[in-house]
Amino acid sequence: MPNQGADIDASSIQGTHVPPPVAGGDDTYIVAEAGVNHNGSLEQARQLVDVAVEAGADAVKFQTFRADALTVEGTEKAAYQQSTTDETQSQREMLRELEISPEDHNHLLQYCQRMGIHFLSSPFGTESVRFLANDLGLARLKIPSGEITNAPLLLAAGRTGRSVILSTGMSTLGEVEEALGVLAFGYTSPGEVPSSSGFQAAYASTDGQKWLRRRVVLLHCTSEYPAPVREVNLRAMDTLRSAFNLPVGLSDHTQGTAIPMAAVGRGASVVEKHFTLDQTLPGPDHSASLEPDQLTAMIEGIRQVERARGSPRKCPTESETKNVDVVRKSLVAAQPIAAGDPFTEDNLTAKRPGHGRSPMRYWEYLSRTASENYDTNDLIKE
Repeated sequence: MPNQGADIDASSIQGTHVPPPVAGGDDTYIVAEAGVNHNGSLEQARQLVDVAVEAGADAVKFQTFRADALTVEGTEKAAYQQSTTDETQSQREMLRELEISPEDHNHLLQYCQRMGIHFLSSPFGTESVRFLANDLGLARLKIPSGEITNAPLLLAAGRTGRSVILSTGMSTLGEVEEALGVLAFGYTSPGEVPSSSGFQAAYASTDGQKWLRRRVVLLHCTSEYPAPVREVNLRAMDTLRSAFNLPVGLSDHTQGTAIPMAAVGRGASVVEKHFTLDQTLPGPDHSASLEPDQLTAMIEGIRQVERARGSPRKCPTESETKNVDVVRKSLVAAQPIAAGDPFTEDNLTAKRPGHGRSPMRYWEYLSRTASENYDTNDLIKE
């Protein structure tokens, strides 16, 4: 991979066609997060691609980093990593075993293209941004939650002109806005010297907002593994959508499949979920990931929820109309009624079928008299 901190020449990229960050229409863009669950094995990574394809995901995502550039020596692991990996290892030692070489990246990209699924990866440094965007030619970059305050990485991502899916775990609204400002500056100001005031101006500009709307999706996220359901706060998706006028989705770390499906019901345009070949495999993320049959069930459930969201119009559907006469009621004679008799609470009631006079007119009829004879259970024809 290129050297850490290498400049990215985006001037020739900004004008090229880059597809929107998510699928169009009502389809949810489903990212099957392989992450580091390949355990450093190319063969295992290929198997993860196969699982994602079989499950029906739109994209399979890996992680692009060099352990020595990502952490300083002696950096401790997160609590969940300590409980799922060798306690004697540092974070850097653990990550060294989970790197994918540039050659393996290229192999996986080509394999995904043959299999008909999008290849995505999360960069963890500016060198990774350059490699994914310029060397591999990816149209989309997925920025992980831990990098949302990494301004150099965000600037590099913006200056590629690529679409960005930005996770917002551990963030405040202010931090999300700052990150969007850096991206907006990268998109709109190639070659200009970056500064806080420049980021703010780019975010506030019409051009900056246009680029953000064309390129960026925000993912709500709770950055714990597994994430407690009580801390998911799906309504924060609404807050992000309202605050930034951008499409939103969910990067989910809960156990099971209920929360991603609920997020789609709430309008998520992107859902990202970790998966593995086997939850019992050694490694930091396997135990909090879905197994293949669970991934398939989640995606099938999401597609059902998409269809169920339907139209905001409240009116009888095509399939309902044939049942109206069967299950609704009409005004009928509760006992024989002679012509000229008044309708009363004793001689008027409501029964099925529903193709007669509506019971909503019950009190109207109590002020009227019958114009013809009725036997018990005859539909009122007045």
